[in-house]
Amino acid sequence: MTITADDLIALVKAYNPKTNEKMIRDAFVYGEIMHGGQFRHSGEPYFSHPVAVAAILTEQSLDDATIITALLHDTIEDTKASYSEVEKRFGHDVADLVDGVTKLTNLQLASSETKQAENFRKLFMAMSKDLRVILVKLADRLHNMRTIKSMRPEKQLQKARETMDIYAPLAGRMGMQWMREELEDLAFRVLNPDGRASIIRRFITLQRETGDVIQRITADMRVELEKAGLEADVFGRAKKPYSIWRKMEEKEQSFSRLSDIYGFRVITGTEEDCYRILGAIHRRWRAVPGRFKDYISQPKTNGYRSIHTTVSGRDGKRVEVQIRTRQMHDVAETGVAAHWSYRDGVRSQNPFAVDPAKWISQLTEQFDAEEDHEDFLEAVKLEMYADKVFCFTPKGDVVKLPRGATPIDFAYAIHTRIGSACVGAKIDGMRVPLWTRVKNGQSVEIITAQGQMPQATWLDMATTGKAKSAIRRSLREIDRARFVKLGQELARSAFEHVGKKATDKVLATAARKLRLKNSDALLEQLGSSELTGREVVEAVYPELAKPGGEKVDRNRAVIGLEAGQSFDRAPCCCPLPGERIVGITFRGKGVTVHAIDCDRLSAYEDQPDRWLDLRWHDGSHPAVYGVTLDMTIGNDAGVLGRICTLIGEARANISDLKFKERKPDFYRLLIDVELRDAAHLHSLISTLEAESDVAEISRFRDPSVDIHAASTTAKADKPVSRTDA
Repeated sequence: MTITADDLIALVKAYNPKTNEKMIRDAFVYGEIMHGGQFRHSGEPYFSHPVAVAAILTEQSLDDATIITALLHDTIEDTKASYSEVEKRFGHDVADLVDGVTKLTNLQLASSETKQAENFRKLFMAMSKDLRVILVKLADRLHNMRTIKSMRPEKQLQKARETMDIYAPLAGRMGMQWMREELEDLAFRVLNPDGRASIIRRFITLQRETGDVIQRITADMRVELEKAGLEADVFGRAKKPYSIWRKMEEKEQSFSRLSDIYGFRVITGTEEDCYRILGAIHRRWRAVPGRFKDYISQPKTNGYRSIHTTVSGRDGKRVEVQIRTRQMHDVAETGVAAHWSYRDGVRSQNPFAVDPAKWISQLTEQFDAEEDHEDFLEAVKLEMYADKVFCFTPKGDVVKLPRGATPIDFAYAIHTRIGSACVGAKIDGMRVPLWTRVKNGQSVEIITAQGQMPQATWLDMATTGKAKSAIRRSLREIDRARFVKLGQELARSAFEHVGKKATDKVLATAARKLRLKNSDALLEQLGSSELTGREVVEAVYPELAKPGGEKVDRNRAVIGLEAGQSFDRAPCCCPLPGERIVGITFRGKGVTVHAIDCDRLSAYEDQPDRWLDLRWHDGSHPAVYGVTLDMTIGNDAGVLGRICTLIGEARANISDLKFKERKPDFYRLLIDVELRDAAHLHSLISTLEAESDVAEISRFRDPSVDIHAASTTAKADKPVSRTDA
């Protein structure tokens, strides 16, 4: 929607009929001329952006100078306009504001720590001169975030992080909570679109299941207030997706268990009525302990006043209620900006509005004493970021922690060694339990003792990932030696039970089969009951478990053949039951069965009509399928005998044996064995690999062998009958 000069003036006149209409129109025309020929990423004329920023500021009923500054805020930076020309046309006040916004735009607030600290200094200096500079900048960022989809993806991420880290907390610190919530939600949409979409989907489902809860609770509250003879406006709303997401993260609860996802606001005439309304609500609904805050008797430094309470509403749902007067509401909506707002053509005389000069001086007073960049930055964040906890060491160093952190988290944040040796803590000089939740600005002292080790109960106390991972790592190291020693005894007993020895090579083989790092990792898991002795033995000697299942007749071992069709196993690949296979047909109704990865199949690629899709029959096959093993073994007395014994124990039959190489220290030989299936082959290889005198072992295949060699010429061949098929 295009906003014209008349539209903008109408928005201003709605709250300030005495506005300088000519000055705003002149600024509109001047800005439009200066930005002529410039376009945004979306393709819109660039001047549509300053106009939208000005319109956002009219929602806060701000003065003419701020509205004009919004229209001109990019002219000095992006056009041929100069400070002197703006000053000549619109006055010193507006020129200073436009220049201040320009300088803020050039600050890279999301840069390195040192540079970021220095830029924060400049930010607060600009705020101390005139807070309206920040109001324009926040409105500028809000419109940019509303239209962020037209930017490049990497630019979107950068702007969203900067908004979440800097501008949203700043808006909240200034009391502009509505702006903070919208900035956070717009940034959340970019940074975690899946998370936001998930929250919205759950909301839709909840509304479908429960109906319009907000309307029902609002009606209930109005009825109660009418009974008590109290006049007030009641408004309800669902909280923003990011606000709900943050609560889920902080409380570590799922959406279904999160109760206070609705917020209600009661606005009345006087302070006395605020407390009467509180009484009426607490009489009707049960108050939730620990969720009552009175910011009327103890206002926030930015002027915010309101009563907050949480009650159990309909169906036991928790709802948050804020009670305030209309003047308090104006400040709550616009924060520090209320100082410049107009109502009915005159500057608002709101007794609750904070003097910006005093507020800024209070805010920056503590920062002026900080000479170190990092100290200054931490001090700023301590003030700005309400969702973090900033504590101090006894030496005055700042430690940043998430809300809900404990002294355990504090100790590990300093150093892992300090955390592991922690035996107690003092907060502000008082001894406290280690599960105590630390608060903003507290001084925490960690008490350590030599020989202290982390306790398992600390995992329930810690909240940070750093502390939890360090505790788990320490606990594992403590138990590791004990588990390895116990695992050695369990392994020895398990292997002796089946007549084997738990040698280093056997354990290494078992570790590899179970995809563990090494034999120590195997013994540790065995000792900690993560593995059983039977699982370790079967990883090396699976044949010790009796085979089961349906017995398969070897004459019908292959599925997919036509009636009366015989089959042969191709000697080039010797496929086994359990492996993927394909058949090649030959004259005389014979079929040769190949493994799906056999190199010989390439010879039949141009004859697709000869291919058959086959598979092995499920069940237990007889041990009649020959496979050749290529082995290198040590040349010592008794080695070959032990190999033959192991093969026999694995219920495999040796049908042939050929020596390929004879060396003084080793033999290389090919052993033909008859097996049931692929699993039988793998278990046999595992068993032989565990033998200390076996250097290498692999399955031997010879792609040069083909009993139907003439088939590549497409001539008919008579199928060969094999007894092992």
